[in-house]
Amino acid sequence: MAGKKGKGKGKGASKAKQAAPAAAKAETKAPEAAAKAAPEAAKAPEAGKISAKLVKELRDKTGAGMMDCKKALKETGGDIEKANIWLREKGIASAGKKSGRVAAEGLVDSYIHTGGRVGVLVEVNCETDFVARGDKFQELVRNIAMQVAACPNVEYITTADVPQGDIEQEKAIEMGREDIASKPEKMREQIVNGRIAKRLKELALMDQPYIRDQSITVEELVKQGVAELGENIQIRRFQRFVLGEGIEKKEEDFAAEVAAASGKS
Repeated sequence: MAGKKGKGKGKGASKAKQAAPAAAKAETKAPEAAAKAAPEAAKAPEAGKISAKLVKELRDKTGAGMMDCKKALKETGGDIEKANIWLREKGIASAGKKSGRVAAEGLVDSYIHTGGRVGVLVEVNCETDFVARGDKFQELVRNIAMQVAACPNVEYITTADVPQGDIEQEKAIEMGREDIASKPEKMREQIVNGRIAKRLKELALMDQPYIRDQSITVEELVKQGVAELGENIQIRRFQRFVLGEGIEKKEEDFAAEVAAASGKS
């Protein structure tokens, strides 16, 4: 009996010895597996953020390509506003390369508002007649003409087009305003510069929110056209016509007219 018990113990010890290396290997592999899983786990939330819906939203907002939008969102951690800025920066670089090209083709188009009281003529240039005859370019020009009709305060294409003399005159007027007269000179200059910058944007077509999508400006609309059509596009000039503008209208005093008529009678 004692011999049998001894053999049982020996077999148990042998099995324990065999199990020990396997357990050690399992323990060794566990940290390795955890280390491999950690980067995947870290990537999972980021991948979750870059959803197809988010990509589409950014694409609708910017007009950029799907892959560009996806890359922008990855670069900015899924933040759509930062991704928009990232794309704009890339778009500016892209448009900058094309802006040096000669844009002598294009289209002169008109828009007459309902009732015929407001009309606009606009010239938008591109590089080739092929693009100028295309539907997308013509639609862009029509939208720009409508934008001009909807912006009665706009007088220039960009803020750089505003004459320096006009800027200095506006600055002098603002510096003399009573609401900032008691403030330190440095603060007054900061306030005035802010007001002038705001005023210049009100005068510039490219800085206006696009009437069909208030989330972008006219400048961004044009850049979307550059990206889509692959050519330099420039708004060259525009003219807005308002019925009766500049005509001195005779103002009649009805009360005086009645009094004069009564005196005569």
